[in-house]
Amino acid sequence: MRALSAAELLDVWEWGCAQPAVERALALLAAACPDTPPEVLARLSIGQRDTYLLTLRAWTFGPQLASLATCPNCGERLELTFNVADIQVPSTLPSLAQAEGRAEGEGLTLCVAGYEIHFRLPNSLDLAAVTHGEESVSMRQQLLERCLLSVQHHGAERAVDQLPADVSAAVVAQMTQADPQADVQLALTCPACTYQWHAVFDIVSFFWSEINAWAYRMVRDVHTLASAYGWREADILALSPRRRQMYLEMVSG
Repeated sequence: MRALSAAELLDVWEWGCAQPAVERALALLAAACPDTPPEVLARLSIGQRDTYLLTLRAWTFGPQLASLATCPNCGERLELTFNVADIQVPSTLPSLAQAEGRAEGEGLTLCVAGYEIHFRLPNSLDLAAVTHGEESVSMRQQLLERCLLSVQHHGAERAVDQLPADVSAAVVAQMTQADPQADVQLALTCPACTYQWHAVFDIVSFFWSEINAWAYRMVRDVHTLASAYGWREADILALSPRRRQMYLEMVSG
């Protein structure tokens, strides 16, 4: 994986504006991992995918993240500042090279309450399928059923959609334990009312919102410099951020 140039990031942003979150995440990884087949990236577990996205985000905008949260108890607005390293879980999952040679059917096994369940971790293909699935069926249940490879109860095969609720919960818990980066939650305390809660951090939506804001600024900067100097977009994007800013300051006087 490598860092993206300004031109590459702008290209991904332009294409991704009309795409759902899953496609945006995969487009970013595909641009940063040109030697890895797209189907391999799509089969990465959500946690492994997000680990790479966190790294790419640090390379793109730096290691520090700033966000806002609203206290669900009193409505107070909280300003959050933390580093990528604070939420990046050391991964024990396969590297990109290992993932490319991994068998599609490989997975994990859980034995609980007389059930032996073989399953794999959710990936981007699963999220895309669930997103476009029937609304009448729980998305969580759809995702779980897609990831179940086989179910046996006291040695007899069982349908994957007939797991008891407590067994399903055990499988989900095992998935979370095996792929912790897929479920990052921030422990927050409201300074106004001392209420404590956990907020989910989604690197895909967070990173994309930053890219969106950056892209609008970049397009305006290109327009300003092209109008002033007659430069091509490619030449302006190739400038370092520091040099580009110096030219903008001279244009504005």
